Amino acid sequence: MENKTFAAIFLFLVLFSSQKIIGIEGRMCQSKSHHFKHMCWSDHNCAIICRNEGFSGGRCRGFHRRCYCTRLC
Repeated sequence: MENKTFAAIFLFLVLFSSQKIIGIEGRMCQSKSHHFKHMCWSDHNCAIICRNEGFSGGRCRGFHRRCYCTRLC
């Protein structure tokens, strides 16, 4: 009986200690870039322009491929 209890507790601890801890992230707000005027084909270039505008990053999106800057809300 004692071995079964120990095994059950051990199994319980192993299962719960192996679960991923998911961090809480803030919402990302997006705004169309003011300086990126042409079609956006490179997320990297968009992100650089957005960082120069004071945002944390940026990416190309939409049918018309515009640069949208991102930051935490």
